[in-house]
Amino acid sequence: MRRVIAALFLFGISFGYLEAAVVVYLRAIYDPIRQHLHPDRKPHDLFPLISPQQLADAGPENPRRLVIEIGREAATMVMLGAIALACGHTFYQSVAAFAVAFGVWDIVFYLSLKLMIQWPESLTTWDILFLIPLPWVGPIWAPAMVALTMIVCGLISLRYGGMWLSMSNWIGIVAGALVIVLAFVWDFRNIAAGGVPNRFNWPLLLVGEAIGLATFTAALLNRESRESRKQPDSQ
Repeated sequence: MRRVIAALFLFGISFGYLEAAVVVYLRAIYDPIRQHLHPDRKPHDLFPLISPQQLADAGPENPRRLVIEIGREAATMVMLGAIALACGHTFYQSVAAFAVAFGVWDIVFYLSLKLMIQWPESLTTWDILFLIPLPWVGPIWAPAMVALTMIVCGLISLRYGGMWLSMSNWIGIVAGALVIVLAFVWDFRNIAAGGVPNRFNWPLLLVGEAIGLATFTAALLNRESRESRKQPDSQ
């Protein structure tokens, strides 16, 4: 299991650096377009977003790049799933491995960007997190908190060889994840219309985190209870 965890961290660290390098190249392409459209914006400020029409007006190759970028995001999830499948001997181990790899990748991504281009300025800096199926946006602290939660829970699960989850556990964890996603896409209409992000819906994010953590804790306690009942009577 130590080899598995080491592999997940090495993959997450290297993949996070690689993802950050790609973003540096993308910003070199799109920052001049943003600066032309919004000359008063600060360097590396991502909002307002460039609309599809503005992309097309800036050059016919830009809409094709957007399609490529969406494909790259999808491929990123596939790659994280692939390392999880390779490291997990069971379905539950693979789920835990995915959580660890995803969390390490996400945190190292931001650390690498900070090293490369001194961005983000702080944990309150806003970022475009994902484009599938809607724009996900939020301050850096939000995805970092979720990523850290995934790492901790994934490592705990791997410690037990991949924790078995009941149907109610799955419902709780998926519900928590959906609430978290909802927090990130809450302002998508404004963002897609070229607006500046409104205040982040942190209560919704914390509710999603609480649901997921409470469900995971309940599953962990149930496992401990089952294990204690299996212990032979010492008397």
